[in-house]
Amino acid sequence: MEEKVKLQLFSSLLTLFICVYAAYTETLYSQTLILRNHNLPNQPTLSWPESTTSGSDPEPDPSTISVHLHHIDALSLNKTPSQLFHLRLQRDGARVKALFSLASLNQTRTISSGSGFSSSVISGLSQGSGEYFTRLGVGTPPKYVYMVLDTGSDVVWLQCKPCAKCYSQTDEIFDPSKSSSYTGVPCSSTLCRRLDSPGCSRKSSNCQYQVSYGDGSFTFGDFSMETLTFRRAQVPRVALGCGHDNEGLFVGAAGLLGLGRGGLSFPTQAGTRFNNKFSYCLTDRTASTKPSSIVFGDSAVSRTARFTPIIINPKLDTFYYLELLGISVGGAPVRGISASLFRLDSTGNGGVIIDSGTSVTRLTRPAYVALRDAFRVGASHLKRAPEFSLFDTCYDLSGLPEVKVPTVVLHFRGADVSFPAANYLIPVDNSGRFCFAFAGTMSGLSIIGNIQQQGFRVVFDLAGSRVGFAPRGCA
Repeated sequence: MEEKVKLQLFSSLLTLFICVYAAYTETLYSQTLILRNHNLPNQPTLSWPESTTSGSDPEPDPSTISVHLHHIDALSLNKTPSQLFHLRLQRDGARVKALFSLASLNQTRTISSGSGFSSSVISGLSQGSGEYFTRLGVGTPPKYVYMVLDTGSDVVWLQCKPCAKCYSQTDEIFDPSKSSSYTGVPCSSTLCRRLDSPGCSRKSSNCQYQVSYGDGSFTFGDFSMETLTFRRAQVPRVALGCGHDNEGLFVGAAGLLGLGRGGLSFPTQAGTRFNNKFSYCLTDRTASTKPSSIVFGDSAVSRTARFTPIIINPKLDTFYYLELLGISVGGAPVRGISASLFRLDSTGNGGVIIDSGTSVTRLTRPAYVALRDAFRVGASHLKRAPEFSLFDTCYDLSGLPEVKVPTVVLHFRGADVSFPAANYLIPVDNSGRFCFAFAGTMSGLSIIGNIQQQGFRVVFDLAGSRVGFAPRGCA
């Protein structure tokens, strides 16, 4: 009798082990995409606790800042979900083109202004391509404005009165003459010389800046020092451009908060205060009611983050380069993809960057084709649909409550990043068509975009020269 009981117990444990092992192996090979909503997201609405200065609020911790982020779609008025998605892909194409131009290190242009300022400028990114923005105060007393946040740019700038030419923005244009904390930067200062192409005002002997973007947009004005206020936390003496001539594809926001690695970016300038750490978490607008957010300071570092080293490109200090070793689909390494396809060479070409302003991940063409083909094999049970825009692998999932799809994992040095299914199979219309959200490029540069970053807290630990990924990090 005792032997029979032992046998039954052993049989039960064996069955349990098989079930657990089967469930575990299934998560390695495939996962379920829940199709709660087959439609594109509607235009988001704005709500800003950041600008509240209620006396009942607790005193802010000076060593950390946390603010909400919104998608730029919220500033595109009276657009349908389909129009918003097309605009996003349009911005994305312009953004990627500008990134490739900057990474190739050979694009310069000259801008002349009425003050006689004329010099060669390294072209950067279209501010119109910035995908996320926040609301912060500028000056003393603080005037709250929308600012795009961008890991692919360094210089902080906003539109200022008086305007030689200013584009339309949501808030009143900042007037530096009404701020007690505004000061100009002398032409002779070391800060002025840190600009790529500084100018000097003949009238005031103060430093002038100009930034040109890849789509022909530019901003020109006075380089200055000013106080920025995040909720109630003040960051004094931030070097920023006060733009009096701002022309091009700048819509809605007042300016840009550069989050790049360069010497004039906000994280670098405020590095001592925030221990050279920041992180953001971008939520999936189709599935989450939680806001996206950005955190500066030690609390930006998630305990669950897996880290990979930042690779230094001596030719270009703005971007965050990472070492991608390979990609797996359905639990198996993709044949034809090796670390050599993503290597940053000695001339500064190639490599992989992570970027908040690019939506769709771009992989150098051989890597993309191998990844796409492996995914098609794993998703062969799904009904194919016609191509859409830059997406060449699409499926008709209309009428289905859920589907099984192969897993996709990026293998960085020291960190494997396994994407939720919603990060790589996305709706592109309101008819149930979903597409594989990667694209190929003939450039040697690969870019990890924000669709793939959704739901992760992406940690930039500049003190440790590393980037981390914490899944389900938007809580």
